[in-house]
Amino acid sequence: MNLTLKIWRQKGPQDKGQMVEYKVTDISEHMSFLEMMDVLNESLVAKDEVPIAFDHDCREGICGMCSLHINGEPHGPDRGITTCQLHMRTFKDGDTIYIEPWRAKAFPVIKDLVVDRMAFERIQQAGGYISVNTSGNTQDANAIPISKYNADLSMDAAACIGCGACVASCKNSSAMLFVAAKVSQFALLPQGKVEAKDRVLNMVAQMDLEGFGNCTNTGACEVECPKSISLENIARMNREYLKASII
Repeated sequence: MNLTLKIWRQKGPQDKGQMVEYKVTDISEHMSFLEMMDVLNESLVAKDEVPIAFDHDCREGICGMCSLHINGEPHGPDRGITTCQLHMRTFKDGDTIYIEPWRAKAFPVIKDLVVDRMAFERIQQAGGYISVNTSGNTQDANAIPISKYNADLSMDAAACIGCGACVASCKNSSAMLFVAAKVSQFALLPQGKVEAKDRVLNMVAQMDLEGFGNCTNTGACEVECPKSISLENIARMNREYLKASII
């Protein structure tokens, strides 16, 4: 496959960026999208040019690092996958592919396709955890009865990898789906009930402080989420927030 790539290049957070065109040839349809990017970078290095900076780590669809906006869609045209799971057979020989970083005020560009997603980490630190006494008197989790229905819903919410596709797909750059998933995974379990009130209030407050937009229920976040996190989690978080605000 021979492809034309139009890629966002930006030297640093304060620099003005622009789309730069590159040609890649002899790309195998069996390559992943990131492997194709590796081929491009190898050719740039061979020509003493600066390679394109992009995030990646596990390349197994688990870590959420490979956050690229491809042809106007977070993680590209396929559904239920991350960029590293996107294969070049999705495209056709001669295609032009536009590659950009996440676009959100709360995710400032660091360089090229790399953005700062520490806003998600700060939201997690605000309440996305359970305080546990580890002095040796901890209770075995198997001793706490939990319905399979709630356990399954909690596991579904916990599948969120924090990639930020929900923010990138939202016209308001809302982080509601991410925060809702992190709230829901604990709200559904007895271990999370103790700190439930503080958790939802603190995490929502931090989300607003980070500059994320409001949710308008268009559903784009659920469609683009590589882990198919349900919008039901947002409804659950809203109920948790209302309950915490009035009690």
